[in-house]
Amino acid sequence: MLSKKQGIGVCFALLCAIQACTPACEECANQRTGTEFFPIEVGRFVEYEVSEEEVTLGRPATLRQYQLREVIAERYTDPTGQIAYRIARFRRNLDGQRWEPDSTITLRLKIDHAVRNENGRDFVKMLFPAVEKVSWNGNIYNNLGEDSYELKSVNKSLKVGGTTFDRTATVVQQNDSTLVNQDKRVEIYAADVGLIYRERVNVQFCSSTSACVGKAQVDFGTRQYIRYKNAGKE
Repeated sequence: MLSKKQGIGVCFALLCAIQACTPACEECANQRTGTEFFPIEVGRFVEYEVSEEEVTLGRPATLRQYQLREVIAERYTDPTGQIAYRIARFRRNLDGQRWEPDSTITLRLKIDHAVRNENGRDFVKMLFPAVEKVSWNGNIYNNLGEDSYELKSVNKSLKVGGTTFDRTATVVQQNDSTLVNQDKRVEIYAADVGLIYRERVNVQFCSSTSACVGKAQVDFGTRQYIRYKNAGKE
């Protein structure tokens, strides 16, 4: 039985075989690897507009809007000897307010995949090279159970928050919708920028009466949308 680390390595090996790729070939050396979707220059930052909606049965929906700022704060060697990057996240409600510390994220770029630690758990965000319709288990490094991610719209142009990005890649983590619920998790990355859009929807629709079934009437759940605002370097 393959270990988790071996499993991801096998996925990458299969991708190379499909593309007739060998580490020594000149053509492969010139190919885009996918790491450009995860820039790692210390001091780089991206700011986001965040919109959240929380619905509880029998109560008005709660709406929240705020801003996030993620800064690549430090390059270091972790306890296992791997190069890692500390990402400092800050939060504020409105333009002009002071950024307040929110949380810390870590990023590790391996030969064939990117691992981002969020809330104490490692998630495999993307396989390298970035190939259309490739899929993998995003939870291979944590204990949340298998969760199949898929890459789509690789190297496509996309406009987010008033900015057009020439090359993006969409990671569909989940996209299930039925008459009674919706579970959707999507992340979009832009080359040389990083994450530019994240959508997380987990809602339960009304199914208690025939009059509300199929009407997408939300009984309870949450929706969160994170959109690129701007980027730069400190």
